Amino acid sequence: MKNDIFHYFNRGCNRENIFFNKGNYIFLIKKMKQTYRQYGLSIIAYCLMPNHYHFLIKQKADQPVSDWIKALFIGYVQAVNIEQNRSGTLFEGRAKNILIDKEEYLLQLVRYIHCNPLSAGIVPKLADWPYSNYHEWIGQRKGTLFDSEFFHTYFRNYNDYQEFISDYSEEKLKTKKMRKYLFD
Repeated sequence: MKNDIFHYFNRGCNRENIFFNKGNYIFLIKKMKQTYRQYGLSIIAYCLMPNHYHFLIKQKADQPVSDWIKALFIGYVQAVNIEQNRSGTLFEGRAKNILIDKEEYLLQLVRYIHCNPLSAGIVPKLADWPYSNYHEWIGQRKGTLFDSEFFHTYFRNYNDYQEFISDYSEEKLKTKKMRKYLFD
């Protein structure tokens, strides 16, 4: 429904990679930029990881977010299969989504999504991972996959978000109430 916010995620079949090189990430980000507005969406947070992805998306129109996800990844899988000379499924199954029904968890999810590369040990600091909109959230990149209205609803400036990020702890996310919004 209009104005609902969803956490969408999926991972590679057998937890294998879904991105095989830098070009794959760039291809998907370009497709995201070209298409999300057509579906009446606002991208709050995203992170593309080697074997999975996360999107926190606000539905601003009546068209389901799942229509965009399906269109985005059908094209992506076809392109990757050609490039990698492979066939068949890339993902474990359909993308999963969770309606964010409690505002108190929204910012925790943004932080969880942005901190994924750090938690996975892929990078020593978040600024080293280019395949998320973390850089927009800290004012280091001007991108279109960023909802500045949402940002300014919760933070006065980029430093406030950086402080919020520095207070990140996976243990804080492991509360029973928060667990239902996460991807294990």
